[in-house]
Amino acid sequence: MTRAGIRAARRTSPALAALWLLFGMPPALAAPEYYSLADFRSVDKIDAHMHVHGPADRLMAQVLRDNFRILTINVDYPDFPPIARQLRDAVSLRGRYPGRVAFIGTFSVAKFSSPDWPRPALREIDAALADGAVGIKIWKNIGMTLRDADGHYVMPDDARLEPIYAQLQREHVVLLGHQAEPLNCWLPYARMTVRSDREYYREHPQYYMYRHPEMPSHDEILAARDRMLAAHPALRFDGVHLASLEWDVSKVAAFLDRFPNASVDLAARMVHLEYQAARDRDKVRRFMIRYQDRILYGSDDEYGPPDSDPAAVKEIHADWRRDWRFLTTSDRMHSADFAAPFRGLRLPKSVVDKIYRRNALALFPAAWPAGR
Repeated sequence: MTRAGIRAARRTSPALAALWLLFGMPPALAAPEYYSLADFRSVDKIDAHMHVHGPADRLMAQVLRDNFRILTINVDYPDFPPIARQLRDAVSLRGRYPGRVAFIGTFSVAKFSSPDWPRPALREIDAALADGAVGIKIWKNIGMTLRDADGHYVMPDDARLEPIYAQLQREHVVLLGHQAEPLNCWLPYARMTVRSDREYYREHPQYYMYRHPEMPSHDEILAARDRMLAAHPALRFDGVHLASLEWDVSKVAAFLDRFPNASVDLAARMVHLEYQAARDRDKVRRFMIRYQDRILYGSDDEYGPPDSDPAAVKEIHADWRRDWRFLTTSDRMHSADFAAPFRGLRLPKSVVDKIYRRNALALFPAAWPAGR
């Protein structure tokens, strides 16, 4: 014990002094239980949900400065490069930044109605895993845009997807699932809770379900996903975007209670937690603490293929710092997405370490071998 600690012990009651001397230091000199904004760069962190394309050296310089490891996720998304190019970029990035980058593979639903499907999808999955993918992503096109030869929407529990789920469960490969969208997607603009959702659906009307009542509902898509999970109880599942239950942490909690092999990430849904915190901060904080072992930090930030835009890197850095501030401090904050102020959650260090690192390491043990 230090001299300062001994002097502090002498100034207090004999009982407390005895305890301090026994355990080594008084509370005033012990390591703080909470992080601060100043700790942002000193803590080893993982962003478990990004989409990084191209060389990305400019971005990786910021990743290193901010003490992050990243998980870049390939997606069957028409606005992204072709899946084969996404895979090449991810393999290259991981090779050039060993121990800092891991990636998730995916598969194409092209020619889904072919009698030969899902053989080409299984080949894509095998190739991605052979190249080092630590999981496989299923995207929202299943349930929202993909139709079979009869014109029916293909739902997440479609029997033609069964060989994929069975193989992933058998081989203990994590399935990342983005099914449906925020509930705002099924609401008129005036009832949407956050500005960013209103902007997104104005820019992507093909995914704005309020204008497409003929398409599956939010409840129908998630019910199909849940039937698939119930049929594969050993499948490790990462319900990205708070499992599309972002509007109420009680709904996320019920999902996690129902599926003990499931986790969720926070990617692109932090604003929904902030919105709820403006109304009931304690409820959000209790949720984060109760499910601290099953929540992963992710930003959903996209970067590339061009690697020549310093403003994009600056924006990602700002996103990371803002999220850290919300989760680690009790600062009074404001959002451009809604009017009400809110306070940060000030989660304990042990909880922050799980959300920002330990849970991702546990879910993807082969991803960052030097990250433990």
